Amino acid sequence: MLDTNLKTQLKAYLEKLTKPVELIATLDEGAKSTEIRELLVDIAGLSDKVSFREENDRQVRKPSFLITNPGSNSGPRFAGSPLGHEFTSLVLALLQTGGHPSKEAQSLLDQIAALDSDFHFETYYSLSCHNCPDVVQALNLMAVINPRISHTAIDGGLFQNEIQERNVMGVPAVYLNGKEFGQGRMSLAEIVSKVDTNADKRAAEELNKRDAYEILIIGSGPAGAAAAVYSARKGIRTGLLGERFGGQVLDTVDIENYISVPKTEGAKLAGALRAHVDDYNVDVIESQSAIRLIPAAKEGGLHAIETASGAVLKSRSIILATGARWRNMGVPGEEEYRTKGVTYCPHCDGPLFKGKRTAVIGGGNSGVEAAIDLAGIVEHVTLLEFAGEMRADQVLQDKLRSLKNVDVILNAQTTEVKGDGTKVTGLHYIDRTTQTTHELPLSGIFVQIGLLPNTPWLEGAVERNKMGEIIIDGKCETSLKGVFAAGDCTTVPYKQIIIASGEGAKASLSAFDYLIRTKSAE
Repeated sequence: MLDTNLKTQLKAYLEKLTKPVELIATLDEGAKSTEIRELLVDIAGLSDKVSFREENDRQVRKPSFLITNPGSNSGPRFAGSPLGHEFTSLVLALLQTGGHPSKEAQSLLDQIAALDSDFHFETYYSLSCHNCPDVVQALNLMAVINPRISHTAIDGGLFQNEIQERNVMGVPAVYLNGKEFGQGRMSLAEIVSKVDTNADKRAAEELNKRDAYEILIIGSGPAGAAAAVYSARKGIRTGLLGERFGGQVLDTVDIENYISVPKTEGAKLAGALRAHVDDYNVDVIESQSAIRLIPAAKEGGLHAIETASGAVLKSRSIILATGARWRNMGVPGEEEYRTKGVTYCPHCDGPLFKGKRTAVIGGGNSGVEAAIDLAGIVEHVTLLEFAGEMRADQVLQDKLRSLKNVDVILNAQTTEVKGDGTKVTGLHYIDRTTQTTHELPLSGIFVQIGLLPNTPWLEGAVERNKMGEIIIDGKCETSLKGVFAAGDCTTVPYKQIIIASGEGAKASLSAFDYLIRTKSAE
């Protein structure tokens, strides 16, 4: 099942086990069960601390297997094959069950261990989903730490009946005790915060105790990470507040234009950004969002940031690096059918529409790439572009037009998403040249029409343009003294990872220059 190279690597990992691990499989006579049996036998053969056995448990899915310790019946379970992007999730589950410590903050691990309710999580994933592993790994770790928490990671491609019964049209899709819990990428801290009802209050109390910073960065994507590194290297008190480390990078599959790195993946680059920041004395505050910027009463005074949890953080200077988010179509039915056929990630959700008719909205590079990817999975793709021509690179357009199951409609203005109350059934669009209305019957709509800056919370605090972008000068200065901005949330042209990183460094240098030239008013 595993090739020689993969066995060698896995054997080295399993040497880190400090206590025995038991793999308990519930299988049937199908081909997937045979595949899983071979996989588990291979794994058990790589370490004397790992054992494998089968049992006929009628209460669990077939095929599936539990990762636990001898004499225990708790731990993470995989229903289906944990290969593709989920192989790392399998390896981590083995290590953590076998006693290898997690790299998560001890305070968060203690918080999980203290949860005193029964939580049964189920996560549907696809093997091509790059967002799914973070969620699967977070919930697996919770199941390892606390025996009152169980988690089953379910291969949606294998359990299609459940996908249809639960109307799952986007992954990762998480259920808690049989009810919808969340959809899309979530961090461990976010999940724990949702189930621990007092988490926000405790977080706010803890944050309110923090001393004022010299530089406080809002946003932990490439711009924020670069700003943090440059600031910390100056030896000044630096804080970094963000909802999820990596930002949009986490939603990017392949990255091939970050100079000196010929090719990487979004999740890997986000991990590298975090590792670099962790090399320095930066106070990283995760899973927190800013809701208000309170300007200093006078120049040189302390600016304040209010968080959604109710905390207030103060700093002599602020760097805004909040990035951007996917732009919505803004048509009737879009919100109603979000995750029920309206989606934004072809890599994650494309496999859920196998054999179905889909549409891609947007003719830029991301839209054309999405249509090309989907064409290999779905029955048919219709790409709708508002303008009279596509904006994608010519090589991508040529590839798209060579595909037999793709149609391109130009001058198409989407006006409504249609559905039956539970899922998408089609969309309406207007032909802008004839002003005639048309209907497309389909099951999935992939929106790829650009980004919007994450800046509404700054209304009245700093100047923004009509697009909501923070207006900055060549030194990343905003209209408010002591407040700087960098990356995709600003007016800087070309929203690229490498540009955001450079702007973050520039903003940090400008903030430091402000600090040394401005007398503190406190």
